[in-house]
Amino acid sequence: MDQIIKGLIILLFTAVTAGAQVPEPAPSQSKPVALMNGIIHVGNGEVFENGMLIFEEGKITSVGDARNVKIDLTEYDVYQVAGSHIYPGLIVANSQVGLDDIISVRASQDHTEVGEFNPNVHALVAYNTDSEIIPTLRFNGILLAQIVPDGGLISGTSSVVALDGWNWEDAAYARDIGIHLHWPPMMRPPKISEGEIDWVKNENYDDQVQSIEKFLNEAAAYRILKDREPVNLKLEAMKGIFEGRQQLFLHADGKKEIVTGINSISRCGIKKVVLIGGTDAYYVMDLLKERDIPVLLDELHRLPGRDFEDIDLPYKLPALLQEKGILVGLTYRDELQSSRNLPFFAGTAAAYGLSGEEALQMITSNTARILAIDHLTGTLEAGKDANIVISSGDLLDMRTNRVEYAFIRGRKLNLKGKQQELYERFRRKYEEGN
Repeated sequence: MDQIIKGLIILLFTAVTAGAQVPEPAPSQSKPVALMNGIIHVGNGEVFENGMLIFEEGKITSVGDARNVKIDLTEYDVYQVAGSHIYPGLIVANSQVGLDDIISVRASQDHTEVGEFNPNVHALVAYNTDSEIIPTLRFNGILLAQIVPDGGLISGTSSVVALDGWNWEDAAYARDIGIHLHWPPMMRPPKISEGEIDWVKNENYDDQVQSIEKFLNEAAAYRILKDREPVNLKLEAMKGIFEGRQQLFLHADGKKEIVTGINSISRCGIKKVVLIGGTDAYYVMDLLKERDIPVLLDELHRLPGRDFEDIDLPYKLPALLQEKGILVGLTYRDELQSSRNLPFFAGTAAAYGLSGEEALQMITSNTARILAIDHLTGTLEAGKDANIVISSGDLLDMRTNRVEYAFIRGRKLNLKGKQQELYERFRRKYEEGN
């Protein structure tokens, strides 16, 4: 009897875990693929209403108007997608997908290191390709993610991953592209009382700023030392941002924090800076433009931060920054699960001052430029990776976003995740009258 019970438990566990697995990684592209007669959104503002896109061995080889091209497609896998929209794969920046699964379960979180200064921490090696969050992003057209560590003041290096692969080595798309500096806030919200947040002054702000500046100055001095024995791993990891091989991602929201952070970084001679967050970017647009600092703008779906601000200011901010000549990408940081709504944030921006193609660029080509991967992806152009999404409707519209096919480097993805399997399961249940 004990053996029977044990066997039943094993079968039950196998059934439960099998249903919870993410789709198996896609095989490599085996033959050329032609997407015919779809509406191609190149990602740079150009649109082919009746387009043809061909990719082979994971690379795009041809894009253009299908009516102007004559080619023998006998040896191709041909997808007739007339009426559907073809887009570059979307890119979500500043994400913890694969580093965090269940907020309430500490063991599923692998994005925070102990200590204030950890530039030598690599988020990539902690990336979990079996995260159940990954399929939910792919199903909305998100194929690449910048995975970012947090915790402390300098939290480590981020990498870009493809949302498909057996392990982090397979998924790695662009390794260690930059170091993340979380500028301390001047005010903190310690608690919520009667529905209101009570903000208090950060008493440690000045000390934290001094410690950041001291660390940056030490890193700058360490880089020019001829004798680096013994090797300081933390300072060694900072060399790339001073030599221009990596970017420094400055996380800051308040206008004073943004200005102070940019000025402190500039004095240390750091070459490439990206602002992440940028809630108050509207008030420092001149500085951002003058220093040529791009912005990864998050939390588009929020209320304004001040009583006197336009209620629609968060929605208008992408258009206002672009009009100023600032390179803007969109992202989302607070709830990992909400990252899948990235295309709809762009759709909101399109309703408040941007065209649909301009909004699309903020989650494709603009983000690729900001992350320095635009030579690989971000637009549908010959020579770039075949990171492609096909939707039966407008990808930026929650009502019509229906992703039919998706390819990462030419590999056709299985888009069915746990949510889709549950939907099909219970649809059948009620159709059968159970």
